Amino acid sequence: MTSALDGRSVAVVGASSGIGRGVAMRAIRSGADVVVAARRVDRLEETVRDAGGGRVVRCDLLADGADAVVEEVRRSSSRLDVLFVSAGSAPLRRLVATSAEEWRHALETNVIGINRLIAAALGLLDERSVVAVVSSEAAVAPRSHLGAYGASKAALEHSIEQWREEHPWLRVMTISLGATVPTEFGNQFEAEETMEALTAWANAGHHQSAFMNTDEVCDVIVGALGLLLVAPTVAVPRLCLRSRSPAATDADASE
Repeated sequence: MTSALDGRSVAVVGASSGIGRGVAMRAIRSGADVVVAARRVDRLEETVRDAGGGRVVRCDLLADGADAVVEEVRRSSSRLDVLFVSAGSAPLRRLVATSAEEWRHALETNVIGINRLIAAALGLLDERSVVAVVSSEAAVAPRSHLGAYGASKAALEHSIEQWREEHPWLRVMTISLGATVPTEFGNQFEAEETMEALTAWANAGHHQSAFMNTDEVCDVIVGALGLLLVAPTVAVPRLCLRSRSPAATDADASE
């Protein structure tokens, strides 16, 4: 059976790990012409090697990486069917301790960089294209130690609504994710801050007894993108993916 992504032009920004890598690999294996982009070129090369295709471009959203992505897409196509963005920055710190630099990095990556990427790609997009940007449940449900991250994602979601306001023909969506494993989301977090955050989340009833699986999340996302590509009159402004598990009990947390 032919995939809806077969022969499509796709760019995945944030493809070096986690959700971005999983979506990129599935798109490549489905026959799409995929540009994979991120800062870590060595990890991108692993992605295309493991997937059996794809083209690598270094992209730093804090610099001029957006132009490099657009140029690479233009090498093989005059249009872009899917722009998928999972890049992001998440300082783990209480607001009172969050530095100006941590605030700037979160906002410049999660808001400014992504919006400049969409702006750079606009000339490749049309009413059949889909722009999908990964957001977080923290945008609407505050979590201790994730204030700067949540605020940046809330700003990102507002800006995506603004794209729809200014370009009604553009099918742009946010994908709001709950906790998913395995990813590299928390790899840079400090141990002490992580323990404080986990305790605060448990006390606030935010822990779940089970997280979503990365492979399953990627399957759902790629499936949704494929459905949208064959249904150009349909828009999905916001896709929310959450674990089906209930909140963890004290017994769950102690296991």
